[in-house]
Amino acid sequence: MSDQVRNLAFHTLSDEWATLKRVTFDYRRRDGTWETQVRQTYDRGDGAVILPYDPERGTVLLTRQFRIPAYVTGHPEPLIEAAAGLLDADDPETAIRREAEEELGYRFSAVTPVFKVYMSPGSVTEQLSFFTAHYTAADKVGAGGGHAEEGEDIEVLEMPLDRALALVAEGVIVDAKTIMLIQHLKLAEVA
Repeated sequence: MSDQVRNLAFHTLSDEWATLKRVTFDYRRRDGTWETQVRQTYDRGDGAVILPYDPERGTVLLTRQFRIPAYVTGHPEPLIEAAAGLLDADDPETAIRREAEEELGYRFSAVTPVFKVYMSPGSVTEQLSFFTAHYTAADKVGAGGGHAEEGEDIEVLEMPLDRALALVAEGVIVDAKTIMLIQHLKLAEVA
């Protein structure tokens, strides 16, 4: 691994919907001294996210859904987000195609990888693969909305890219992955 870390030890604190572990390790600082640190990692698997864009009409497809972590921290309204999901046993492209069909009701002929990032590397192990796709009305294959048996109750939204960007500025869209993709599309549109 790295010559900066030694004596790595894990202790599982919770293993329900995701795995929460306490990690104890020795870390070599830049000045060469060693110190013991204790952190926690939250692992629920890697994921993928997509923001479909219709360049002819200048619109994007988004979702709106209730999120309990946002609710308990003072954001009672459902969040507007790009469609996303866990990879499970799939590669990122296969997973995002599945999620787009389940959540949005669209099947895309091509998806474009954008980047792969850690969203909260201080505690969350998840790497998120970002995608965009061009879409038209012909790509619609179902109603979307997610799977009720998985607790999903997803509303599909279509809006102009400029409106989505305005909702970011207004503090209505507060989901980081969604903001990143909206800004990416806007920058790509003007480039």
